[in-house]
Amino acid sequence: MKLWSGIRVRTYKAALKRPTPLTLAILKIPSIHLEVPVHDGTSDAVLDLAAGRIEDTALPGTPGNVGIAAHRDGYFRALKDIKEGDELVLETRVATEQYRVEWIKITVPTDVSVIEATPGRAVTLVGCYPFYHVGPAPQRFIVRAVPVTGSPATASTAGS
Repeated sequence: MKLWSGIRVRTYKAALKRPTPLTLAILKIPSIHLEVPVHDGTSDAVLDLAAGRIEDTALPGTPGNVGIAAHRDGYFRALKDIKEGDELVLETRVATEQYRVEWIKITVPTDVSVIEATPGRAVTLVGCYPFYHVGPAPQRFIVRAVPVTGSPATASTAGS
């Protein structure tokens, strides 16, 4: 929480007092010291507490493109330090999947092509940009990760 804005910290603490939604997965990015629960949806109630799976994207642990969003002044502020090639781990109740960051780009908020379905597995992280912008963000910071060859993303084992 060291990188979080003061408002985001207060909102998070208030959200802890509400019932916690079901956690779909845990997203970990070791290189930037990020570990965040992923809940379903992107409502304020979800994003005040965690990252959220973007509606109509794949569920964590299933084939397709898993879209995950979080606030730029909260959990996803750490994305400012992510680099292509960094490892991303998605843990579900049944599997731990390893991914590698394939590309990073900045786009406009209306560009939904980044979360469209993919033929194989992918994880797409979406956050507002610039990270330290005051007011509504004019852009989106996008990170696409693909399975590490030979990783459990295609042959997962439970409880390993």
